[in-house]
Amino acid sequence: MARFGIEEEFLLLDEQALVPLAMTDGTRERITRLRTGGTVATEYLTSQLETATEPVHTSEAAETQLRHLRALVGWHAQEQHAIAAPTGNPFATTRSPIISPSSHYDDVAQRLAHLTREHEVNGLHVHVEVPDVEERIRALNRIRGWMPALLALSGNSPFANGIDSGFASWRSILIRRLPSSWCPPRFQDYDDYVARIDQLLALGTIGEATSLSWAIRVSERYPTLEVRVFDAQLEPEDSVLLAVLCRALALSDDRSLTSDHIDAIDASFWTAARSGMDARIVDPTTGEVDDAWTVVERMLAASAPALQEFGDEDYVAAGIERLRTVGTGATRQRRAFAESGVAGLATLLRAGTPAPVPAPAQSQQS
Repeated sequence: MARFGIEEEFLLLDEQALVPLAMTDGTRERITRLRTGGTVATEYLTSQLETATEPVHTSEAAETQLRHLRALVGWHAQEQHAIAAPTGNPFATTRSPIISPSSHYDDVAQRLAHLTREHEVNGLHVHVEVPDVEERIRALNRIRGWMPALLALSGNSPFANGIDSGFASWRSILIRRLPSSWCPPRFQDYDDYVARIDQLLALGTIGEATSLSWAIRVSERYPTLEVRVFDAQLEPEDSVLLAVLCRALALSDDRSLTSDHIDAIDASFWTAARSGMDARIVDPTTGEVDDAWTVVERMLAASAPALQEFGDEDYVAAGIERLRTVGTGATRQRRAFAESGVAGLATLLRAGTPAPVPAPAQSQQS
């Protein structure tokens, strides 16, 4: 059974104002030394952390690791009277982020210039193990057309600058400003893929291949296809649902895609970012415009044989039904804010990374 891995990014937010907070060096060093059941690492900004599972075979193993890692970052956030927020973009910002110390990040910041001031974005990245590099390219080509549907399911950044942005995924709009973002082109083979990246390097838009911001790419470090279209997710089960869907799509034998021109996909990206599951997007199996739920149902049908093969059919069915019932992350954030304002939103975000409850102290016998 093909393995997969999940990387989740979190923003450390002030628990009252929900603006990003920079961690001190000592705190960051203590957190990132942890190496049990996955890893915790620094990210581009000092207000960010990234967790990564070990490679897993099943949804159950993935959920177990995610809950463990979220508890770790939640505990350290609680120590600082903060929230390790599982959201694609902060509710509000001071536009004064601090870059993590790293020559790589220094290069990224130099290229992004003023964009960094509003680039406090957090994503969910899914790695699917595909040993053959040419098959990774074929899998990338297969998934391209489904990315707007995947984004619609995962929008979880509705707020910006303290107000409702009107978008389900404001993070996606911020990402769009980068020079290599959203939908990659269709590739003939791996040599074509490398040639396209070499061209971006020659242009100076990226300093190295690991800075590529396409919503899906071939990993430079692992024998995997890396899907990066998603906002960070509120709950572990939301992340795992998207991960097993990616595995099924990447390893499916489906050849029914008829429309995957980059202009149609990117236009659908925008409507998915804008309206989430209320969006109208292009169905890659027909080339026609349809509502997001209809396209998701066709995506599930296309991936059904692989979902059955990996034993994920029931898990995905339950996850999709849950999203129909409680809504995507963006819907849940808006509902929490409408009901209880910033305090309600803070409660929702904190629930996604709950700090472990300390064991009660044992009474001493006299």
